Amino acid sequence: MDKIRIGFVPAHREPFDEKWAVGMRKRCLDAFSNVPKLEIIVPDTKLTAKGLVRDDNDADKAIRLFRERDIQGLIIGTMTFGDEISALSVASAFHNLPLLVFGTKEGDFTPQGARLSDSFCGTLSLTSGLYRRKLSLIFSGIVFPEEADFLNSIADFTRVCSIVSGFVGAKIGLIGPRPERFETCICNEDAMIQQFKQRVVPVSLLDIMQLAEKPGHGVAEMQKISQAMKKQADLSPLKARTARNISALQYALSHFAEEKGLSAMSVQCWTSMQEVYGIASCWAMGRLTDQGIITSCEVDVYGALTMLIQHLASFKKTPPHFIDWTIQHQQKDNVFLSWHCGNAPPSLAAKGSDIKIGCHPILSLQLGNDNCMGTAEFQLKPGVVTLCRMTERDGKFKMLITTGKIVQSNQKLRGSWSWVQVPDLKKLYSTLVKEGFTHHASLVHGDYSQAIKQACDFMGVDTVIV
Repeated sequence: MDKIRIGFVPAHREPFDEKWAVGMRKRCLDAFSNVPKLEIIVPDTKLTAKGLVRDDNDADKAIRLFRERDIQGLIIGTMTFGDEISALSVASAFHNLPLLVFGTKEGDFTPQGARLSDSFCGTLSLTSGLYRRKLSLIFSGIVFPEEADFLNSIADFTRVCSIVSGFVGAKIGLIGPRPERFETCICNEDAMIQQFKQRVVPVSLLDIMQLAEKPGHGVAEMQKISQAMKKQADLSPLKARTARNISALQYALSHFAEEKGLSAMSVQCWTSMQEVYGIASCWAMGRLTDQGIITSCEVDVYGALTMLIQHLASFKKTPPHFIDWTIQHQQKDNVFLSWHCGNAPPSLAAKGSDIKIGCHPILSLQLGNDNCMGTAEFQLKPGVVTLCRMTERDGKFKMLITTGKIVQSNQKLRGSWSWVQVPDLKKLYSTLVKEGFTHHASLVHGDYSQAIKQACDFMGVDTVIV
């Protein structure tokens, strides 16, 4: 992912000490340079006097600069007291973008007993104006720019901007109808349009597979996919036709996503896939998610949205795993099985865990183990994880956010799986029940809980933190 472009307003008010403001601006820019994936867009000394924003003219210049550079978020810092009017003008011009505000700590008094900055006071003038304009903000405190907590807040804010810029206006593929018995996977397209300006792009499974069956269409690409699959796992359990159909499905879905500019997809992964084409789409879906084409199972559109938010929070570096909350551990407290049929991105496999291409763990009970349809089965690597689930009722969205830890196991289980330890499983499960969350969720390696919460707050999504 390219760097996240964030505009910075170093606010100054005369007659407070300009030299102090210039020094604080430099300290802020030096500190920002240490934040991964952050590109700061700031007025330079040619655009405004000393690179500060102190009046209406400076505000107009900053607004033009930020629009030219197509910023994805805005930071306003009071270098001294800060001119509230110019800063508020810039904030109002970018009211649709995430906003972070901070003030700066004071230096020593002058020999005459005067104050250099008064940021502690001026920041309140600024934030009260933002409140008056009903502009939401993230407040990072009164700080020196080098402080670790402040830099962590800027790092989180950069992830917030990544989430919002990639989520609002996203196109989500809907591949086939949801399973008839899965009311849990219903979605409200009107609410998605109204709140997030998103678009659902539907297509039938027949149309997807016909795309790969056109004579001479995508032959080279499908051969590359087939070779890549052979390097990842032993394909011997698959019939030749099954392996071909899995490669064709991955090609067709990838082509459709590129053609339509999709950010994520929700796919009908069994029923017709199994009955007509003799495959389970699990492995193809995991491989697509690994490539940044976020794909959820069972036509769960809100599941795809949850995965997309997690992927954006990681700057598209870490693929999420679309999971079921499956069972409690039989002996260990506060541990549950995070599982799905065989859809996990292969890059998430635990060290030493071979990727087994198997039969669908559930459908094989009906069809027999000799009818292998292609699920990638392995244990996920250990580590801290963030677990989320977005849902909607009556047009109002909310997001469950919690964290846990994948613990390694010597067991040999079916599907894509991991044992996840959480602080209080009873509380978590009770929350799922009482808040109406479904049996699907998304797991991503790393703790992105703060950034996801702040992004949800900005986008008007209620958060349920466990």
